[in-house]
Amino acid sequence: MKRLLVANRGEIAVRIIRAARDLGISTVAVHSTADAEARHVRLADAAVEIGPPPAGKSYLVVDAIIEAARSAGADAVHPGYGFLSERAGFAAAVADAGLAFVGPDAAVIDQMGDKVRARQVAAAAGVPTVPGTPGGVDDVAAAVAAAADVGYPVMLKAAAGGGGRGIRVVEDEAGLRTAFPAASREASSAFGDGRMYLERFVRRARHVEVQVLGDGTDAVHLFERECSLQRRRQKVVEEALAPGIDAGVRDAMTAAAVRLAREVGYRSAGTVEFLVDDETHAFFFIEMNTRIQVEHPTTELVTGIDLVTEQLRIAGGERLPHGQDGIAARGWAIEFRVNAEDPARGFMPSPGKVGRVELPAGPWVRVDTWLEPDVTVPPFYDSLLAKVVVWGEDRETAIRRSRRALAEFAVEGVPTTAGLHTEILDQPWFAAGEFHTGTLEQWLSDREEPTA
Repeated sequence: MKRLLVANRGEIAVRIIRAARDLGISTVAVHSTADAEARHVRLADAAVEIGPPPAGKSYLVVDAIIEAARSAGADAVHPGYGFLSERAGFAAAVADAGLAFVGPDAAVIDQMGDKVRARQVAAAAGVPTVPGTPGGVDDVAAAVAAAADVGYPVMLKAAAGGGGRGIRVVEDEAGLRTAFPAASREASSAFGDGRMYLERFVRRARHVEVQVLGDGTDAVHLFERECSLQRRRQKVVEEALAPGIDAGVRDAMTAAAVRLAREVGYRSAGTVEFLVDDETHAFFFIEMNTRIQVEHPTTELVTGIDLVTEQLRIAGGERLPHGQDGIAARGWAIEFRVNAEDPARGFMPSPGKVGRVELPAGPWVRVDTWLEPDVTVPPFYDSLLAKVVVWGEDRETAIRRSRRALAEFAVEGVPTTAGLHTEILDQPWFAAGEFHTGTLEQWLSDREEPTA
């Protein structure tokens, strides 16, 4: 691999460009007209404009990205996360163009991107799955019949995709008959496939994911991350490791993730996601993300392994450099996603011109960002400004250091969620590590209720 095209923008494009430069690989940025002066464009060795601001006319146009790679002389493409990163058709188009795709094969993306098929593969690998339908359901009548077997409450999920699209929790048949058509329409709009599947809803669940690396022949895990603090099914704070997960559960869950990765011949970095019942500690497979994750820096800080570098090496044909015995976790890391959103106005996105920017620094503080003074936050893309990632020798130290880091974060011109993260740190349930996937939304709802 000599020249890498980065098919993304923002902080992840900056992150990939830096990893490539560490390996002596030259880089090509792509950009919409709105991103012509963006940081990732200036950091890359070359840049190609691919279209107007809307992602559907630029970052999501496969032909434009393939042509950019050809014209710039790239021999590989890294998709980052979001956009085209989990589109099997994009991975296939990259391969058909004679370029290396930095990620798993198109067939694996297709297999694991279909929730129903992924559950079937997981079950075949001996990985526990949430009780649910064995296949997708196309209409309300089939959903009602299936729910009678699965048992209420049930969760409706899009069979063909993730990211929270199409998900509904229903308590009874009447709720299911109301929710199914809307969820199916949303799934069809997002993924071109309106099929849904049902699984039993675990009311008090933790969302814990296991980071894996595979080279197509073997696979290893890099321990787990805690991702339960979510708003509208979007992660807000992540940790590595997961508080409250004992050694027995950790060993069983990470072993299950490795079995699944080996079952599909996984190549590259990926994440196997689980629900953990907060009361029984039983864990269940929910999906596999076939890409680098937003929260990957937490794993890097506790293991000392650069996941993006490993992706590039594997895509270049190298084998895994570490056996499982050579991977250890040390200390604790926490990541805070700072978005250009206004928590006081229902988390309304807040694009606009940025003035002064001050980013945290000092020992064991990492900030992944595209942000600079005097830039404009565009209204067309995800509102993520920066990821503040902090390491400590234990969780208590990481929390104390997080307070210091967030106090140093300052952006003038647009509202951000940095202050909200400081509030979260001060909550007793966060300090104790006693939370689940519903905790954050309940706390946010309680904060908004007027006092008498």
